[in-house]
Parts: sequence; structure tokens; C-alpha cells
Amino acid sequence: MSGIFYGIGVGPGDPELLTIKAIRAIEKVDVLIAPKTEKKDGSVALSIAKPYLKKDIEIVYQVFPMVKGFAENNTDAWESNKKEILALLKAGKNVAFLTLGDPMFYSTYIYVYRLLEHEDIEIQTIPGIPAFAAIGSQMGYPIVEGDDVLSIVPATASPEKVEKAVQSADNVVLMKVYKNFAEITDMLARNDMAKQAVLVSRAGLPDERIIEDIEAHKEEKLNYLSTILTRKN
Repeated sequence: MSGIFYGIGVGPGDPELLTIKAIRAIEKVDVLIAPKTEKKDGSVALSIAKPYLKKDIEIVYQVFPMVKGFAENNTDAWESNKKEILALLKAGKNVAFLTLGDPMFYSTYIYVYRLLEHEDIEIQTIPGIPAFAAIGSQMGYPIVEGDDVLSIVPATASPEKVEKAVQSADNVVLMKVYKNFAEITDMLARNDMAKQAVLVSRAGLPDERIIEDIEAHKEEKLNYLSTILTRKN
């Protein structure tokens, strides 16, 4: 009998923000798949879940190449990861894939799910708290209220696409702000949304950083992908 494959969102960084359902799944699985990039060692998602791991848990690190257009760029590395996961499941082991935030929100898990969804296996996806929701609560910053319209925008999109989304909304969450921090700040200033903005890097982790006056800091280099919450006056 094949094992169950779990996709588990571990939230933004604070281990106490995992749901009870996520913790119960982590406690009963036999194998954890810990995603990592080619450039970095270790797994942030794994470190967040660490307080809930069984002593005899098997941890498998898999490198997932970051490519755009998954359907057109399904690399050998992805296929190799798929085969390894299926072999573990067919051996009767319950396997969990850990991901930051929510599994279905800008997550590597989405691609893993697409690789496995047509296989003859059981998949259970367990939601997690996305970073922007945790940031709003921590900062006392309402994300939307009343009839506000919210845009959630990846700052990695084209500048034209980002600005169009910002202009059409009352409130904005900008994800993955990094090397284009200065350009994003200037764009928000043009649209009357810079002074109300707050930027947070590594939300919930020991090295968390908060910038509330982004215009004064826009020339600084960010060390990590960051999130900006903002709204119109």
C-alpha cells in the first residue's frame, strides 16, 4: 500500500504559527522532503518545522531549479525528484513536502503538485499562513477593510505590469521585492503609496528586518526577498 504525500505550509517563520493540522501531519510522516536552491545550503522551511520532528524522521534534501514556464522547462532535476518521491511512497512511507507560507501561494510546492497530481497516489495539501498576513497582524496594519480592493503583486513581474496592478487597487501587497527595491519605491511614490508602506524581510525569523520609511532607505541593498504592504492615502 502506497503512502500519503503531504504538502505542508509552515508559515512565514515563527514555528508557533504552524496549524495544528500541519503539526500532526509532520509528527506522523516517515520522510520529509526539504527543498533547497542550487545556491544555498539548508532549508528554512525545515528549520521552522524542527520543533515538531520525530527523532527518527528521514530527511531528504532536493534541489529544485527555479525556472519560469514550468510546463516548458520541466528539467531532468524535477523528474529525478519526482521519481525519488514516488519510490518512497511506493515503499509505503508517508512523505511530506515542506514549504514556506502557504503551499498554493507562490510556492515551489505547486510545481511538485503538478508533477504528482496524475499519479496513482493520495495527496493532502495543508494550508499555511502567508507572510503578508502575519506581517499585517504583527504590525497592526489592516490589509483590507470595508470595500477595499487588494492587489497581490510579484515585484518580479515587468515594471509596467506591477504599476498597472498598483494603480487599480486601494491596498497592495508586493511580494519578492529585492534588487529592484529603489525602483519599486519610486513607483509607489508616483502613485501616492510610499509614505504608508512598510517593508519586512524574513518575517518571523530571528534576523527579521522592518523598514517603515522606505523612501529614506530605498538605496539600501536588501539581503533577502522582502514583502511590502501599502495603501493609498
